[in-house]
Amino acid sequence: MLQTGSVPDALYAQAIQCFDERGVAELVGIAGYYTLVSFTLNMFVQARSMLPQQVHPSLQPIGETEFANGVAAMSASGFFGQTRVCAGIVGQADLCLGDAVRPILERHISAAGGSDIGSGRFRGIRQPIAWDPNSLLVNPAYAVAPDVLDSTAFRAGFAHLEPLGLSFDAWLFFHQIPGLTRLARAFPQTPMVVNHCGGIVRIVAYAERVQQVYTQWRLGLEELAGCPNVSIKLSGLGMRLGGFGFENRPHPPSSEELAQAWRPWVETCIELFGANRCMFGSNFPVDKGSYQYTVGLNAIKRIVEKASTDEQADILWRTASRFYRLDEALF
Repeated sequence: MLQTGSVPDALYAQAIQCFDERGVAELVGIAGYYTLVSFTLNMFVQARSMLPQQVHPSLQPIGETEFANGVAAMSASGFFGQTRVCAGIVGQADLCLGDAVRPILERHISAAGGSDIGSGRFRGIRQPIAWDPNSLLVNPAYAVAPDVLDSTAFRAGFAHLEPLGLSFDAWLFFHQIPGLTRLARAFPQTPMVVNHCGGIVRIVAYAERVQQVYTQWRLGLEELAGCPNVSIKLSGLGMRLGGFGFENRPHPPSSEELAQAWRPWVETCIELFGANRCMFGSNFPVDKGSYQYTVGLNAIKRIVEKASTDEQADILWRTASRFYRLDEALF
């Protein structure tokens, strides 16, 4: 099915007999999800999916890790081709639980096939901490306090990442970057990656002060880039938050149009962090509302086309490979 887009009638009838129509529908869905995840440079990053409903909310994200590890096992079988999907997994845990988060982190590691530190597929935690006074900008699925990065409870939980060999993916807004800088300085041995170019917001009230947003964003990243344990993902620019407006157009943009709009932001990230700490990220399917996957990837390639071969390799795959401790042979 993945190769031809269809299956023979006899095989379909056999599948219905074995799994019934609902089961076949679920298998097709898993195959589609598998294909989508294969676009993410062999990494699965927390997406609030496949959460079991019969467990405590703090334990639900372990179900997502179990699912991703199952997809990884399917991929590792070689039955679906050479791509090794979900070779690394980033899950979610509420670090505000403080020391109580330790057994949850250990269960994530175990759910991803690990038996001790550094083994298995589990690589780190992504905890969305995006907060803004305007509730229209905040995802109601995540309860976030404005001072979460400086809170005693969060830092107590965060302190368990490095001893377990785990990294931290930070999704936050541009005006929260100074808090992330303080966190990075307090935990210099913990690898961190700031998601989505540092959380650009240019809608609602921020749409009226675009230049101020850029200035504040750049100044924040300049300080953050001084922390050698922090990298940045060139991703998320298709979200409505960024104010690029492509989601409102009757026709999707070309890679040239995306490159022109994104260039000041992407080039600033590369200038401040260097290619060896910048990594492309798809943010799909969220960004699908603005552009096609290949068009967005080609836009990034256009932006970095004058960079050296090594710099392009860093940005497009090698930084991610290093950060998430993936075997370069996968690429």
